[in-house]
Amino acid sequence: MDSTPPSGPLVGFTVGVTAARRREELVALLRRRGARVVEAPALRILPLEDDEALRRATARCLAAPLDYVVATTGVGWRGWLSAADGWGYGGRLAEVCRDAVVLTRGPKATGAVRAGGLSETFSPATETTDGLLTWLLARDLPGKRIAVQEHGVPLDGFTAALSERGAEVIPVPVYRWGPPGDPSALSRLVEQTVRRELHALTFTSAPAITAFLAASTELGLGDEVLARLREDVLSVCVGPVCARPLEEAGVAVLCPERGRLGAMVRTLEDALPARGRREVLSGAGVLVLQGNAVLVDGGPAVQLPPLLAAVLRTLAEQPGRVLSRAELLRRVWGTGRADEHAVEAAVARLRASLGGHARLIRTVPKRGYSLVAAP
Repeated sequence: MDSTPPSGPLVGFTVGVTAARRREELVALLRRRGARVVEAPALRILPLEDDEALRRATARCLAAPLDYVVATTGVGWRGWLSAADGWGYGGRLAEVCRDAVVLTRGPKATGAVRAGGLSETFSPATETTDGLLTWLLARDLPGKRIAVQEHGVPLDGFTAALSERGAEVIPVPVYRWGPPGDPSALSRLVEQTVRRELHALTFTSAPAITAFLAASTELGLGDEVLARLREDVLSVCVGPVCARPLEEAGVAVLCPERGRLGAMVRTLEDALPARGRREVLSGAGVLVLQGNAVLVDGGPAVQLPPLLAAVLRTLAEQPGRVLSRAELLRRVWGTGRADEHAVEAAVARLRASLGGHARLIRTVPKRGYSLVAAP
């Protein structure tokens, strides 16, 4: 086993990953930067091969010429063509789409369309369905047939707006979401959020956010989760469409300028240290607190359990100031059932974790504890 201490800009931070698709790639990007990752897919993608709804929608697209075809995701477009091939519809579907005006939501959908031998007429710079809708509503739509490739959830507002203008809209449910394969992992992620054991949560789809919030409500922790997301746990989404359910719940969300996994990780890489890194001058030199990690005077990072990291951060707010057990209990444990013996045990464990720097934590008899200040 590699005993090399983790390194990178996200050392000390714990990040929750709710993605199902491309989860391995996202986890690898985060770990490469030193983060500890908690994986809990909020949903799973249902297989296409036996999807009768997709088959019926495809047959409806082939029943008459299409005027417009909307591709919203690259994986969805490729999945549709692959499923059609399996049913013997592939050639006919490609021909129908070739005779229509093809619209794509963003670069990935554009790339998939071009790889299939087609070319797009329009793709909005915003990479949103709103941009596609604005373009379509500027056209003469009565009697037009429009196929809309959906991406996990029905685009009810999008299709309703087109139908109201007289178009015949064919929703194509290319892949749909189902419950997660391991619901207990999602429950644990909810509980870790409430206990402030996470520094950030990442989301790559709006349905995943909806499922996460629904799971928190089912556990009776809905209000607590929203409180944590508004105050303590950073929410990072791959794009503005993904972020909407959180924003509607009053949660501030960070999104990269471009909706890519790499860009989302870089956004996290900039934001977490800015809000979760603290440097203090102590009796041992410069003490760097970053998430749940501590570095003493440039030494290697020491990973601390969340509770011990919270105790150390509280002491480091004012080096040299003595905090009573009661004050530490209130500021770190809150209003839980812990008593002052829990404070004593935590300080003992913190000293053990700091090893040779245990002397940084000073006991003041009958008063409490302090972080040894610089001379």
